[in-house]
Amino acid sequence: MATQGNAALRAARQALGYRSQGALADALTETARQIGLRIEVASRTVRRWESTEPPWPHPDHATALEALFKRPITELGFTPPWSEELSGSGRPVGRSAADNRMASNQRLFGASVPQLPASVATDYMAVTVSHRHLYWSVPAVRLHRSVAEHSQLGVELLPQVSGPAKDLLAKAVSESSLLAGRLEFFDLQQPELSQPSFVLALQAAHEAGDSLLGAAALAHMAFAPAFSGDASRAEEARERLRAARAFARRGGANAEMTAWLDAVEAEVETRFGDTRRALSLIHHAEEAYREEGDDEQPSPAWLDWFSPVRLAGFKGNTLMVAGRGREARETLEAVLSDLPEGAIKQRSIYLADVAAASVLENNPEQACRFLEEALDLLGRNWYATAVDRIKVVRQSLRQWDSLPAVRSLDERLYDWHTTVNSLVG
Repeated sequence: MATQGNAALRAARQALGYRSQGALADALTETARQIGLRIEVASRTVRRWESTEPPWPHPDHATALEALFKRPITELGFTPPWSEELSGSGRPVGRSAADNRMASNQRLFGASVPQLPASVATDYMAVTVSHRHLYWSVPAVRLHRSVAEHSQLGVELLPQVSGPAKDLLAKAVSESSLLAGRLEFFDLQQPELSQPSFVLALQAAHEAGDSLLGAAALAHMAFAPAFSGDASRAEEARERLRAARAFARRGGANAEMTAWLDAVEAEVETRFGDTRRALSLIHHAEEAYREEGDDEQPSPAWLDWFSPVRLAGFKGNTLMVAGRGREARETLEAVLSDLPEGAIKQRSIYLADVAAASVLENNPEQACRFLEEALDLLGRNWYATAVDRIKVVRQSLRQWDSLPAVRSLDERLYDWHTTVNSLVG
């Protein structure tokens, strides 16, 4: 007798009008692109999924399946592999930490569990807001653990609330996961952990129906290929940004959100060498700010990492990369003057950039002064991205290695604190 295979997936496919496995593969590929995932689903993959023993889908495939069918994949005939692979601690074995986190998220979304009171969502959001504020002052290594655990707690709570409370909780989970990803990528330089965090932020935004949070998650996903140094990944970054802009339009993004997306795209284009395009995008962002109407919706509270001053910081960096040292230095000096006192992380970045601009002006002593000021800040609040920029500027000072200012800089750059944090932080 012929086996029935994965009848649940086949029935779901036919219910959506996809008469063949190839049609479903095409639909999943298109859905993935719409939510910012760079994958292609082949007919043979769908054929395996509809077999008698369907394999557990890859995380990106699982995300696309859930987005298309609007239900957890456990309702599509897939059995989680961890159901038979749990260790004594109750955790999946044989996977990386990132894989475990992704698997746990896929298992918990849509699970059937006892209901909790609506106040849980409000209380959870209060902690999320506190983490948002703490990001600017608490060391990343200490904060990350709390944020990551809070994010996972939210995933576990989501199936236990309903109605408007579930929407609020999903928004908070999305924001918390976004913050975890930012800490992992920018502060701790662990991009392998940040990707699952950003995907979870996107999933939770979908659960909440919040297109702007979805846009933020997708835009952050563009940083990994942009920072990789691999020119072949340029289109991957640009595709994520196209998806982010589509989500932003759908969510009625205001001028500031649009300007931030321009700035992110400018960062991407700068890293792939197209500074002319980047400066055009920054100009567009500046115009968006100038034309902002009084009747526009306020920016989401979580968009606290962007402002006209930080846009000028993006501009200064692009001018510096373009070799326009004087313009970059003047722009960045103005940014440092206007930056809020508490913006320690961004200040260290801008100090490194204005130091690079000073190198372009053949002023190594001034560059060293800016870099030492940045190291002073990093001694109080470590930020791995800023340290990387400082080291790049130091490499550009090689022709002045014999200068006392450069030697003094090396004493600071390679002291115990900076060296140890660079290796373990």
